[in-house]
Amino acid sequence: MTDTPIARCPWTGIDDPLYARYHDTEWGVPLLDDKLLFEKMILEGFQSGLSWLTILKKRENFRQAFDDFEPAKIARYGKRDFDRLMNDAGIVRNRLKIESTIDNAKAYLALSKHTPFAHFVWSFIEGQPQQNKLTSLKDAPGQTDVSKRMSKALKKEGFRFTGPTTIYAFMQSSGMVNDHLVSCPRHAACAKLQAKLKVPGR
Repeated sequence: MTDTPIARCPWTGIDDPLYARYHDTEWGVPLLDDKLLFEKMILEGFQSGLSWLTILKKRENFRQAFDDFEPAKIARYGKRDFDRLMNDAGIVRNRLKIESTIDNAKAYLALSKHTPFAHFVWSFIEGQPQQNKLTSLKDAPGQTDVSKRMSKALKKEGFRFTGPTTIYAFMQSSGMVNDHLVSCPRHAACAKLQAKLKVPGR
């Protein structure tokens, strides 16, 4: 007797257990921790122009290279750190993305003086995740009015590589919207988590 395959969202493919585990345990689960949200936003920026699986496979390398995404440490990076990162084959060596990460850490710290990062990003949906009813990948939007507003606000605070498409992907992965297909078991599971959780701004 064989196990019945899980009807996952098709973007995970069928051959990579790392991608499947990410889909089954992280994508769409509400994320409320300031630093983990910062990490996810940075990684979504690095993903721009690449596949998320590429970033996922390098995530532990990113964490090691960027001091576990501790904003206070990254904000102090100078030329030596920049050169170290540009020579680190374990991450995506993109000059603009590395520079933007340092700038984003500074923006994060400045913002945090008056507003926690989680409260800031979740406030754009008033703490209420959107439950979409997608039946096909082609129905998923690339960006929305909310992601455009969040992108604009983040840029005003000094963040970079936070365009509306990148921010919508960030919202999907952080559980601000539920874009699992309705045929996927994780749609109902994430909807339940999103409904019962006390999120910032609600």
